[in-house]
Amino acid sequence: MKYQGRALDRDLELSVEREGLRLGSRFLDFADISALRPVNHRVWIETLSGEKIEVSMLGFSYDGFWEELLDFFGARSLEALFVEEEQLMYCEGEYALPGETGRAKLALYPDALCILPQTARALRIPLCYTREMRLEGYLLHLTMRSGETYTVGKMGYDTKPFAERAEKAMARTKKQRAAALGQLALTQPFTEKGLFRTKKPEQYWNAAFGPGRCALELFTGEDAATYLYRFSEPKALFLEMLEQAAEAVGTHREIIYLPGEQIAAKPLYRMAVARSEAVRFLRARSDGRLVHAANHAQRLRAYLEQSS
Repeated sequence: MKYQGRALDRDLELSVEREGLRLGSRFLDFADISALRPVNHRVWIETLSGEKIEVSMLGFSYDGFWEELLDFFGARSLEALFVEEEQLMYCEGEYALPGETGRAKLALYPDALCILPQTARALRIPLCYTREMRLEGYLLHLTMRSGETYTVGKMGYDTKPFAERAEKAMARTKKQRAAALGQLALTQPFTEKGLFRTKKPEQYWNAAFGPGRCALELFTGEDAATYLYRFSEPKALFLEMLEQAAEAVGTHREIIYLPGEQIAAKPLYRMAVARSEAVRFLRARSDGRLVHAANHAQRLRAYLEQSS
C-alpha cells in the first residue's frame, strides 16, 4: 500500500515492500535497519550506519503504515531465520530476552516460537530444545536445555490460547523428533547423527571427529559434500552447539562458507548473520568443504587425523 508522508526533509510517497521501505526514490532495505520506533505519531527509523530517519505527516494513515511496516519487517526477519513452516498463531505482546525487553510481534510455529521486536534482534526459539515451559499469570516462561530463559506474554485474550498451543507444539515436536532420530542410520566412519528440522526427517546429518576437527555429512538429496569445522571446546560441548546450529540453519549451507564480501552483497544473508547466533557459530568454525570424489574417503580420513 502507498502512503503520503514526510521524510528526508520533504513530502514523499511511501510504500512498504517485502524487502524494505521505499521513501520516494530511495529504497531502504530491512537488512540496513537496526530499529523502528513510534513517537507521537511519527516513526523513527534507525539504520546500522547510525542514520536516523523521521517519517511524519501520515495523518489518518499512521496506524496502517506502522502496522504494515512492523509486519513486513518481521516477515523478512522470519525469512532470515529460515522459518518455513505454517504459522499457528500471530499476535502482539511483551517479551524479555537476555539484555532486552519490550513489545513485539509473537509468532508460533509447530517447531518454534519466534519473537519479532522493533529491532534487529529477532529470535527463533526451537521448541525441541525447551527444557521447561510454564505460564505464570500473563507471562509464558521458556527455559532452554542450555539454561537460558525467555519470556513472552501480556497478549490480552491471546495469552492463554498462545500458551496452550505452544505447550502442545513443544510436546509434539519433541515426540516426533525423538522418533525420527531413532530411525537415522550412521555411515562409516561417522559416529554421531542428527536432524535438521523435525518435519523433514529425510534430511539429516552424520558427524565424524578428529582432534579439534569435525566433518559433517549432509543427506539432503542435493549434490553431496562434506562440511568441515574446527573447534577448541570439549567435544561434547561442541557437538551440542553443532546440533542446535544445524537445527536452526537447516540445509541452507551456502551462507556458512561464502566469504564476507559475498554475504555483504546479499541483504537476506546479512540479516541472517545479524539475527542468527547459529549462523555466526557455523561461519566462525567453518574449515571448508570436501566435494565427493573418488578419493573422498582418503581425504576425509587425512583431514580428521591432522593435529589442530
